[in-house]
Amino acid sequence: MIRIRFDDSSIDRTRIAVSPISELVGGLDMVHRERGRRAAPWPYTAWVQRAREVLRTVPETAPLRIYAQLYGESHNRPTPDVFTPVPSAASPTLGAQLDDLRRTPHAVVREQFAKHYPQELPAFLAPYRDDPDRAFGRLGDALNAFWELTTAAHWPAMRAALDEEVLLRGRTLAVAGPEALLSGLRGAAWWERPVLSLSRQHESVLDARGRRLVLVPVLLLQNRMTCSTDHPEILMVTYQARGAGALAEHPAPADPERDRLARLIGSGRAAVLRALTEPTTTTNLAAALGLSSGTVSEHLSALREAGAVSRTRFGRQVFYARRPEGDTLLATFEDSASAERLEAAAGDS
Repeated sequence: MIRIRFDDSSIDRTRIAVSPISELVGGLDMVHRERGRRAAPWPYTAWVQRAREVLRTVPETAPLRIYAQLYGESHNRPTPDVFTPVPSAASPTLGAQLDDLRRTPHAVVREQFAKHYPQELPAFLAPYRDDPDRAFGRLGDALNAFWELTTAAHWPAMRAALDEEVLLRGRTLAVAGPEALLSGLRGAAWWERPVLSLSRQHESVLDARGRRLVLVPVLLLQNRMTCSTDHPEILMVTYQARGAGALAEHPAPADPERDRLARLIGSGRAAVLRALTEPTTTTNLAAALGLSSGTVSEHLSALREAGAVSRTRFGRQVFYARRPEGDTLLATFEDSASAERLEAAAGDS
């Protein structure tokens, strides 16, 4: 368990940012975690398969092996944050983040290496110590090549899902405050003021007092949370964002034989009702479920007419949410199939 202690100043200055590099690093970690499986779980199956092929066959991606070496077999090693930089803006482009990575100050590299490897620097990190400009330049080029071959085509849909996530979390922050925002994060985390605890195999306590908290939603994270602590002024926490279905090439698998609710109202409407764990738009719901927007819109209209779903406009977007009647319907007809079965399957590691 990692316990992060904040103060009022840190909590009050919480902000939310999107990070394309964090998506790539999360995806590389996922490939590393799923290396013993023939296929990754839905909705990551096709993306991981493609990523494996790219890493195996494209020489330009060779520098990306650094991430598997950093994580180790247990995936719980503290690692220098220079390899996953904190976003310098609320919504940076990949190009801007790669430029920041390539220009990583030599002094920062030396400082973080000394902190994480006080006894001896691992041999695979020597190029980053001896010639950081060249090493980080090659790493930036490798990340860009990997992005173009695995993620660029998905990015418009991913970005739409992330924008919605930021909008909803930002609204929670503005209306209910940072306490509600931290309490509602997805992933293995617990908020008990003033401590945010993250599930880990090792025990540690981090003092974040005096630093700003930056929350980064990531789709390629498999229901995990990560924490970056090396920045002197910022502590970055990444968490699983909704909408990972944007990466899927087919709808989520169903098990109609065990699904009593699907037999009552249909598998599509049952999937939509289950997925409405938080207010969301038709577009994001379609991405999360791997269905067309038109199909999801029809299901939402039927559920709304039945009184199970509500419709609310926030600015230029329309959000749908489960009503108490929808909660009752789920509670009445759910059996061994979990109400959040699809999300649990996406996060199963």
